[in-house]
Amino acid sequence: MQAMPPDNAINPTDARHDGWLTLKRFLPYLWPADNAMLRRRVMGACVMVLLGKATTLALPFAYKKAVDAMTLDTGRSQAALTVAMAFVLAYALGRFAGVAFDNFRNIVFERVGQDATRHLAENVFARLHRLSLRFHLARRTGEVTKVIERGTKSIDTMLYFLLFNIAPTIIELTAVIIIFWLNFGLGLVGATVFAVIAYVWVTRTITEWRSALREKMNRLDGQALSRAVDSLLNYETVKYFGAESREEARYASAARAYADAAVKSENSLGLLNIAQAIIVNLLMAGAMAWTVYGWSQGRLTVGDLVFVNTYLTQLFRPLDMLGMVYRTIRQGLIDMAEMFRLIDTPVEVADVPNAPALLIQRPSVTFDNVVFGYDRDREILHGLSFEVPAGSRVAIVGPSGAGKSTIARLLFRFYDPWEGRILIDGQDISKITQASLRAALGIVPQDSVLFNDTIGYNIAYGRDGAGPAEVDSAARGAAIADFIARLPKGYDTEVGERGLKLSGGEKQRVAIARTLVKNPPIVLFDEATSALDTRTEQDILSTMRAVATHRTTISIAHRLSTIADSDNILVLDQGKLVEQGSHNDLLRRDGLYAEMWARQAQESDEVSEAAE
Repeated sequence: MQAMPPDNAINPTDARHDGWLTLKRFLPYLWPADNAMLRRRVMGACVMVLLGKATTLALPFAYKKAVDAMTLDTGRSQAALTVAMAFVLAYALGRFAGVAFDNFRNIVFERVGQDATRHLAENVFARLHRLSLRFHLARRTGEVTKVIERGTKSIDTMLYFLLFNIAPTIIELTAVIIIFWLNFGLGLVGATVFAVIAYVWVTRTITEWRSALREKMNRLDGQALSRAVDSLLNYETVKYFGAESREEARYASAARAYADAAVKSENSLGLLNIAQAIIVNLLMAGAMAWTVYGWSQGRLTVGDLVFVNTYLTQLFRPLDMLGMVYRTIRQGLIDMAEMFRLIDTPVEVADVPNAPALLIQRPSVTFDNVVFGYDRDREILHGLSFEVPAGSRVAIVGPSGAGKSTIARLLFRFYDPWEGRILIDGQDISKITQASLRAALGIVPQDSVLFNDTIGYNIAYGRDGAGPAEVDSAARGAAIADFIARLPKGYDTEVGERGLKLSGGEKQRVAIARTLVKNPPIVLFDEATSALDTRTEQDILSTMRAVATHRTTISIAHRLSTIADSDNILVLDQGKLVEQGSHNDLLRRDGLYAEMWARQAQESDEVSEAAE
């Protein structure tokens, strides 16, 4: 069995955010140092917020004056009518201006929010491609994509609430306290402040509890999604083993757990709304009763009742949303923190500072006393040393678990050896840039995974900027051009998810053509024909031999018949080089290679006899 990296994924069960540290880390995206236009937009949006809030705070004065003009002048004089009408029109104009300022604010700020979201998403995506193979083998794709999706979607909403709800509410609360103090004294001010503090405390306490429920929902949602994605990606395997009911049961279990958590979360929302309503309505009732009492004593007017009611209504309209705002901001911080954790994941394989590019004159490959394992408790390669001369065809064989595919991963520098060196043309690959290293290497793997796009796109993927002529030339070199020409859409034919619309041989030829477009000096065939039938295998082998011309090729093989004509054959056993030589030399030694050859020959004879 092929050695694989251990599953060391950490899926936290108690995701938390770092509060202001997370916000502080996001601020450079909101206030980009290199984009003056976006910074001007932020300042413009803030000006619109202040103008809108000033307009809103002036409205109750106009409302009060209009009511007083109507109630104090019992004779309904023309002057009173004019005054009342003027304040009514001013009130209507102020309401329109408030709406206009709010929408202009949104228009000005929209570009800022979208650019901040885009830049952060691009940074996360770029970081994911820089993380090691170990990370991608350990993490489920569905969970990672869900973290990115939730993180990016939360940013714009969170910014809106922070800048256009929380900040204006604080401004309005401060202004209302001053206005109440100047017009009605400290009694109403104290009641308002007490009610707001109680409202905020109750909202925060219950929302903290709800956040724990929400985090559990996120975990269960990610689990359900990952099970669904995993099952659909393995659609054929599910069908092979008639496991539809098992997969449905696994998904139903995850979906049921998510539904239970969602019910608890929604029920807690009802409790929060009731608690908020009690506080708000107690204050409203008390404040208005106090105003009515003042009117009965002649100290206050009917306009004062409208004045107090309007201010409290305006104040508690955004406070009514405080629970949702707090949850949204807190959840946004959690989602952003999870996304920043992806960015902060250590890069296992990194270029050394000022690393030079790989320069190849003679594409030779050397493993010099390489020691490596995916886990420190289990060493895979034990001081492995061998050399692949420039322009030669070398094969690597051995029993399952000998470390053959590990060599491919090390050569592409998906991992770094614990000890020893890997050299290409005498240059240590740990000291050069990974981009230049992988530009010099091509690979045709056992399972050639294709993008869900066209055949032309998948072939051209070998090199950025490859034109139609190069794609067609590579297809001819891989002996797949005639097949493509027979297709109704030619190079525009869709290959399906992971290339499932193509046969195994067709996928391998597309992979070979992709490598030909790349045109690397060193090509690695990692058991490229082991999953194919004998006839297709022979056709692919002929293509591979043509590709090997004027290149250094390394073939990792299980079936020995496919590499018998190699210049040199390296035989591995338990991570050590035990034999090497040509096919005939190794047979004469009567060692492990000869034993493997005899066993495979016997198995082939038994298959032939059974067929007859």
